[in-house]
Amino acid sequence: MDQQVLEVDSGEKRLNELGYKQELRREMTLFKTLAITFSCMSVFTGTPLYGQSLSYAGPATLIWGWVVVTFFTWFVGIAMAEICSSFPTTGSLYFWAAHLAGPKWGPFASWCCAWLEVIGLISAIGAQAFSGSQTLQMIILIATGNNKGGGYFASKGVFLCMYLGLIIIWGVLNTFALQVIAILNIISIWWQVLGGVVVIIMLPLVATSTQTASYVFTHFETSPEATGISSIPYAVILSVLLSNYCLYGYDAAAHLTEETKGADRTGPIAILSSIGIVSLVSWAYYLALTFSIRDLDYLYSADNETAGVSVPAQIIYDAFHGRYQNSTGAVVFLCIIWGSFFFCGLSVVTSAARVVYAISRDKCIPFSPIWRKVNQRNKVPTNAVWLCATIGMLLGLPILKLEAVFTAIVSVSTIGWVGGYAVPIFARLVMAEENFKPGPFYLGRASRPVCFVAFIWICYTCSVFLLPVTYPLKWKNFNYAPVAVGVALALVMFWWAVDARKWFKGPVRNIDEQNGNK
Repeated sequence: MDQQVLEVDSGEKRLNELGYKQELRREMTLFKTLAITFSCMSVFTGTPLYGQSLSYAGPATLIWGWVVVTFFTWFVGIAMAEICSSFPTTGSLYFWAAHLAGPKWGPFASWCCAWLEVIGLISAIGAQAFSGSQTLQMIILIATGNNKGGGYFASKGVFLCMYLGLIIIWGVLNTFALQVIAILNIISIWWQVLGGVVVIIMLPLVATSTQTASYVFTHFETSPEATGISSIPYAVILSVLLSNYCLYGYDAAAHLTEETKGADRTGPIAILSSIGIVSLVSWAYYLALTFSIRDLDYLYSADNETAGVSVPAQIIYDAFHGRYQNSTGAVVFLCIIWGSFFFCGLSVVTSAARVVYAISRDKCIPFSPIWRKVNQRNKVPTNAVWLCATIGMLLGLPILKLEAVFTAIVSVSTIGWVGGYAVPIFARLVMAEENFKPGPFYLGRASRPVCFVAFIWICYTCSVFLLPVTYPLKWKNFNYAPVAVGVALALVMFWWAVDARKWFKGPVRNIDEQNGNK
C-alpha cells in the first residue's frame, strides 16, 4: 500500500524535473487522450473545402495529393512525438521551443511559438464552428424540402447565430471536469470511425451511377473559367490545400500531457496513432465522395438542391434521392458529418484553453493571473476556456458582410497552428545532440533528417495558405489571411521589441515554490 502511494507517474516525474509542479488532475488514459487528439483532427474536417479543391485540378490531384501530404505529415508527427516524449508538459510546443533553443534564444523562440499556437488554435475554433454551421444549414435545407422544393435556407444572420451557439455549447461543456470531455471524445472516436465506415461503404453503393476508377485516379482538369486560375502548377497547389488543412491537430495529445498517465509514452503513441487513423479513414471518405459524383457541373450550380453551397452535400443528396426518391438518407449522413464537426470543435476548445493556461502560467499574455486560474472543483482552467470561446465568437462576426470569412479563418488557423510546429522542430534540428535528454520515444541518428524534412514541409504548408484562392481579386473573395497574420505577428513582435524581451524569460519554474511550502 505504501509503495503504491509513493509511486510517482513517469510523466509527473519528468514534469517535476522540468521545473513544474502537478496542478491539473492526472487521470487521462491513452485511449482517452487518443480520443481527444483524434477528435481534433476529425475524419470529415475537410468537407467544406472539398468542392473548391476538386474544381482547381480535378479528382486525380485531390486524391493523390492526399497521399503526398500524408507522407510528409508523418515526418512532422514523428519529430513531434520524439520531443513530446522528452517534454510531457501542457505548454507543449512553446515549452519545447524554450528548452530546445537554449538560454540565449529560448525566450524569443518560446514567445514566437506561444503566440503562433494561440493564433492557430483560437482560429481553429472558428473554422470548426463555421463548418458545423454550414453542415447544419444544409441539413435544415434538405430536410425542409431542398432549394428547389421550398426548403429553408438559413440567412447570414441565422447562420451567425448557429456559429455562436456552437461555440457557447463547447465553452459550457469545457467548464466541466476533463473526464466529461474525455467521455464525449470516446463517443467521438466511435462516432467518426463507425460513421466514417458507414459513409465510405454505403455512399458508393447507394449512388445509382458512379465514376470509374480511371476518372477518380487519373482525371486531371483545370477550371480557369470558374476559378480564374490557368496556371497548372498553381491549380495543383491549391487543389492540395484540402489535405494540408486536414492533416494537422495531432499535437492535441501534447497539450494534455499534464493530465495523462505515463504521458512520456502515451503522448507519442496518441500523436502517431491519430495520424494513421485519420489519414486512412479520411482518404477513403474523399474517395467515396469522388466515386459517387453524378454530374460534376451540376454540383456547382446555384440552382441545384443545395443552392451550390456544399458539393459534398449535393453528392450525398444525389445518391439517396436518385436511389430512393427521398432525402432521408442524405440528412442522416449529413448528421454524421455534423457530429464530427461538433466533437472536433469541442476538442479544439479543450486544446486552446490548455495552451492559454500554460502560457498564462508563464506570464506570456496580458492579465495572466486571470487566465491561469484553475477551477478548484473540476481542476479546469475555466477562464482560459471562455477567453478562447469569446475570441472565437468574435472571429465569426464578419460572416454578416464578407463571403471569404471561412477561407481567411482556415488559412490563419493552419498558418498559426502548423507554424507553431516549426519552431521546436527547427530548434531540435540545430541543437547539439548531447544537450537533448531523450524520453522513451527516441529517434537517435534519424532525428536530424526527420526534423529537416518536417521543417521544410511546414514552411511550404504555411506559405501556400497565404496565396489568393480565386481570380480576379475582389474584396468579397480576397484571402485576408496575410493581412490578419501579418498584423497579429507585427503586434506580437512589436511588444517583444519594446517590452517583453526585458522580462519574458520563457517557461517559469514553479516547483521550487512547491518545495518551499513543504
